Amino acid sequence: MKIPTPTTEGEIIFAVQESPEGGYEARALGHAIFTQAETLEELKAAAQDAVRCHFDEASRPSTIRLHP
Repeated sequence: MKIPTPTTEGEIIFAVQESPEGGYEARALGHAIFTQAETLEELKAAAQDAVRCHFDEASRPSTIRLHP
C-alpha cells in the first residue's frame, strides 16, 4: 500500500485518526507536524495554524488536506 505524500504543487496531507484520549489527532505526511483537537472542525483549524507556524510564507503549502 502506497502512503500519499505531499506533492510539489504546494499541498500538504494530514493523516487523521481518533485519539485514544478522545477527539482527533493529525500528523502531516513528510513533515514533523502533529496537532489534535476535540472536533473535526477544530482539527481543521488547528492543522491550518500548525502549517502557518511550521512554514514561512514563501514556502507554505497552499492546500491542506485531512485524510482519514
